[in-house]
Amino acid sequence: MTRLTTTGRVLGTVLALVALAALSLPAIAGATSHEESTVAAEIKAVIMEGNAFVSKNLKDQDGGISKDGSMQFWSSGGLIQAVAPNSAPSVYESFSLEPKHIKVMELPGGQSAVAMYYSEGSFKLKGKDAVDHYMTRVLEVYVKEDGKWVTRAGHWSPIAAGAGTNQSAVD
Repeated sequence: MTRLTTTGRVLGTVLALVALAALSLPAIAGATSHEESTVAAEIKAVIMEGNAFVSKNLKDQDGGISKDGSMQFWSSGGLIQAVAPNSAPSVYESFSLEPKHIKVMELPGGQSAVAMYYSEGSFKLKGKDAVDHYMTRVLEVYVKEDGKWVTRAGHWSPIAAGAGTNQSAVD
């Protein structure tokens, strides 16, 4: 019962953040690059540097998940995944994804933010089928822990005519 209650609270928080993000989209869309907050610039850098790391090393970086874990909906269309902070990083045989049109909304207090962007390209997880036409919308909730931005929640959904991942559970 405690696990369900905690999961319910996390999902409630994520849904509240998504609603807040939707209400704030007009303000985000109207912002120019010179108005970008320090938090937004930091989150964009985390996304771009993480993507560059995977492209170079063919594995995810360690330490990108909150110490409290992360609740995630993956683009495979599966059920919600609880990703532990010490989960093994994904390993790839090939990776050419590009994050595009990143918008970041800083939440009150400056210790959390919501990032929304597109991820497009192709990749092949080790031991899985290749995804040649990956196109998703991404929403990630970041929190600052010990001076570092980490993921607390995420949602990836395929764009029409695009493919999502073929992974449906934490391995």
